[in-house]
Amino acid sequence: MLAAWATPSSAQAPAWPQRSVRFFLTLGAGSGTDIGGRLLADRLSRKWGQPVVIENKPGGDGIVAISAFLGAKDDHVLLMSPTSAFIAHPWVHDNLPYKPSDLTPIARVSNTVIGITVPKALPVNSMKELVALAKTKPGELNWAGITGALDFNFAGWAKSQNLDMKKVPYRNPVDASNDLAENRVQVYESAVAIAQPQLQAGKIKLLAVVNSVRAPVYPDIPTVAEAGFPNMTIDGLVGLFGTPSTPQALREKIAADVKDVMDADPIIKDRLMATAQLPNPGTPEEFAKAIEDQRSKLAQNARDLGVKEKQ
Repeated sequence: MLAAWATPSSAQAPAWPQRSVRFFLTLGAGSGTDIGGRLLADRLSRKWGQPVVIENKPGGDGIVAISAFLGAKDDHVLLMSPTSAFIAHPWVHDNLPYKPSDLTPIARVSNTVIGITVPKALPVNSMKELVALAKTKPGELNWAGITGALDFNFAGWAKSQNLDMKKVPYRNPVDASNDLAENRVQVYESAVAIAQPQLQAGKIKLLAVVNSVRAPVYPDIPTVAEAGFPNMTIDGLVGLFGTPSTPQALREKIAADVKDVMDADPIIKDRLMATAQLPNPGTPEEFAKAIEDQRSKLAQNARDLGVKEKQ
């Protein structure tokens, strides 16, 4: 079947899928990726005529899900993940159990809205005011961090501004947001979906989004580029991945089907936007290019921070 997909007559190749499809997710139930994944799985199962099952495999900084996905060796298993879950791995983990080339981009699905939040008690209302305050209080402000791309992004930005701020590491992003609300830490870069409960409770403030465009759910909040810090821009890409053995024709089919069901159903758009995600379906080539742009940005951040690639 795979060989048939690679031939010029792939239009007559056996239909895919021929049985149930599984999406392995790097995040747990209730996350933005999980919500989007379940919406997509429901619509794709109708289109494909086969069940599409979500399997949450959180933990290990995304490595649990990636290892399970690669270990399955099954062309009916796809990985669904935000790129932030793994693109920093080469600079963070020793003895990484996979190579970045093991993950082949298939379909971009959405962009998670990522924001810079501070406690309500912090006397700042903009990114420039945050920089000014940090410079008057060297070493006194803390920022919350979860290992990964967003840490590199924030740390690289802080260094570019010559800010002396201390990182407080967290395993659970919800704990970080809760501590931010209590002013135990003073800055947090995270998915806005994580921050929404505290934002809605009025306990924290959203200063800017780091995405390349404003978030419709927070239309009055500027991007970091609009706030004067374009070097901080990074989009929270989420999409589907296969392995290098996935034929190009199949990648293109899956990407096209994802776009078809997302464009056809306004409920998907409404639900994603309500959870601070932007629908952004794209081709394998568009997804791959966006990921490479992010890797280049992180590589520059790593050089600026003096962090060497571990393998």
